[in-house]
Amino acid sequence: MGVSDRDPSPDIEAVYRRRYGRFLRVAAAILRDEQLAEEAVHDAFVRALRHRHGFDRRGSLEAWLWRIVVNEARRRRTIERAAPVTALDEAAAPATANGHRETGAVEAMVALLPERQRLALFLRYYADLDYDAIATALGIKPGTVAAALHAAHAALRRQLLEVER
Repeated sequence: MGVSDRDPSPDIEAVYRRRYGRFLRVAAAILRDEQLAEEAVHDAFVRALRHRHGFDRRGSLEAWLWRIVVNEARRRRTIERAAPVTALDEAAAPATANGHRETGAVEAMVALLPERQRLALFLRYYADLDYDAIATALGIKPGTVAAALHAAHAALRRQLLEVER
């Protein structure tokens, strides 16, 4: 692979400082625990720095880091044997103008989605990543990201329509 000889450590540290809040929100949404999320993000960046010379500069550094953070959060969730996601923690969810009651209902609906759809939603709306970056973070193709987001939106739309009835 075309890996540059230049040390990417300063760039990794810059992304960490610039995007820490977003990394934390996504990790907290996956883990449902703020402290575990902080540890996961920290450990992910330690791992990234340790394996920094394996980063292929032809790709996006931020997307590579997202993949490491998501994988670390998923790994910790498995290790901690956390309960399956049933609703997002309020701290992890973005603020809405409609209030907490409606937000909680939407969070519960999101929690029912398959993991790939949930992660795609988290990365799209909590981290504001584009399809290519989400694809890199999840190890899937951009078309699969589009399909996952479409399926998630359709499922949420169906659930919301049922609630309105």
